Formats: sequence, structure tokens, C-alpha cells
Amino acid sequence: MKLLNRSAFVVLPREAFVSWTNSLDVDADGLHQSLSIEEQRREGTVYLIDEVSNEADFTKALELQWSHIFHNELSAWDELGDCWPHDINYETFQLWFDIYPQIMAIDLSTKPLMMANLEEA
Repeated sequence: MKLLNRSAFVVLPREAFVSWTNSLDVDADGLHQSLSIEEQRREGTVYLIDEVSNEADFTKALELQWSHIFHNELSAWDELGDCWPHDINYETFQLWFDIYPQIMAIDLSTKPLMMANLEEA
């Protein structure tokens, strides 16, 4: 068990996001299917951030990172961005997602941590 020098945001979809994902066309491979909010909320996304110690630090981190989180969540369903909402702003982000700050991140795995850069070079 290892304590990581990171804090985190757990991001779970709200009804507005689920409605958007369910409005997308099913692809030829059948990879996109309509899912209920309960089904989508079973698998949230964890975003590690620099270690913080108080609510103000979380607020500041979210103000800096909400756009990256929003774009990543949208890309998971519409990689090309053809059907993204026109208003990608902080208010829409707050309507589409529940954000749960986590002070500590602990790695329970005994395997090495693999990292892959998701930013385009």
C-alpha cells in the first residue's frame, strides 16, 4: 500500500449528461448504448490533482481543471466532438456532473503504476 502525493476529484454524471449521451447515435460496432443514470454512475472517473489540504485548494484546482475534465468526459462518448454541446462553460459542467473531492489517494496495488500521456504531442 502506497500513499500518493495526490488528491482527487471523483466525477459522476448527472441526468443532463446522461440525456446527452443517450441522444447520440449508436455506432456500427454497438459500442454506444443508451444507459440509465444508475448504470453510468456505477463507473465514475477519478482525476488526480496536486495534493491539497483544504476546501479553498479544491475550489482553485477545480477552477483550473474543469475544462479538461469536461472535454475528457465528452470525448469518451464523442471522440470527434461533432455532437458536443455549444455551451461548454463552468455552469454547464456543474449541471452535468457531480464532483466529489478526495483529500488522499492510496494505491493498494502491488504492481507498478503505469502512466500514459493523454495529451496530444
